Amino acid sequence: MSAVKVSSNVPQPSVLPLRRSFLRGRPRVGAPALRPPWARDEAAFIAACTRCDACIEVCPATILVRADGGFPSVDFSRGECTFCAQCVARCEPHALAREAELAPPWALRASIGEACLAEAGVECRICGENCPAGAIRFRPRLGKVAQPQLDAAACTGCGACFAPCPTRAIVVKAQIDIQLENEQ
Repeated sequence: MSAVKVSSNVPQPSVLPLRRSFLRGRPRVGAPALRPPWARDEAAFIAACTRCDACIEVCPATILVRADGGFPSVDFSRGECTFCAQCVARCEPHALAREAELAPPWALRASIGEACLAEAGVECRICGENCPAGAIRFRPRLGKVAQPQLDAAACTGCGACFAPCPTRAIVVKAQIDIQLENEQ
């Protein structure tokens, strides 16, 4: 049996427009969809995935959906990833594979945007209440609404904070993208 190389699942920007968009005269270049946990790097994932939907069918959280081209993608508006690894176990072509038992499932992390209600002075702690890792905490401020603080090191990228956010101020994306935004 050959060894399967697993990457950190950092989505790589697509350099080729989608064929459908190109034929409609609207070429679109962008980042690929969020792949299931323990997915190989984007090129290897696309090459290996047979679009059999086995991972989508077995996902107990029902967060895996068909995306462009019929490939599986994570939709955090449907819930959070529990990292049960059932999708990996059912993936026969090994587009999803765990290199080691403690290998991180992906390099996704949450980030809190300016649309956050607490930023606007409205009391809201729903993201922190739903974070199973305790990565979102609220820093009290004298005479003002407590502000959320995200501990990126504690964040697993599970997406539990995304769906309950009433303003969609939370985005779950590749950790490298978040670092690049913070540097600008």
